[in-house]
Amino acid sequence: MATNGGSEPANDDISKTNLHQGDGYDRKCTFCKIVNKEVATELLYVDEEVTCFRDIKPGAPHHYLVVPTKHVGDCKSLNKQHVPLVEKMVETGKKILQKNNVLDLSDVRFGFHWPPFCSVSHLHLHVLAPASQMGLMSSLFYRLNSYWFVTVSPF
Repeated sequence: MATNGGSEPANDDISKTNLHQGDGYDRKCTFCKIVNKEVATELLYVDEEVTCFRDIKPGAPHHYLVVPTKHVGDCKSLNKQHVPLVEKMVETGKKILQKNNVLDLSDVRFGFHWPPFCSVSHLHLHVLAPASQMGLMSSLFYRLNSYWFVTVSPF
């Protein structure tokens, strides 16, 4: 994990993440803008493949989004070639949870909203913990393997 040892956001050479149209960047995409630092958001983790930041409407005490650095459509667009990317997204989510002292990974939820139930059509993994502390609406919205939320196993 890219870290500087303190509480500062982890940033590798951030110039590597500045993308332009045609390089996996969609100028209309909110998450592309966040990755490229066009929107002020605290980045918790950044590398050449993925970026992690807090969800603006947290459904649990710890609610993070892990997104590919390059624009990838929603989870419906995934295929076999994306398996390493999804694995990296899950691993990054686990590292961020551990960095924030969430050590019990049996009480976490990792998943993607299935279209049309995703608000941003840039692939994003929801990382929620502790799942047992989610409110009623969040429990429904991030329900295990529901019609609208596909759960990814973190193990």
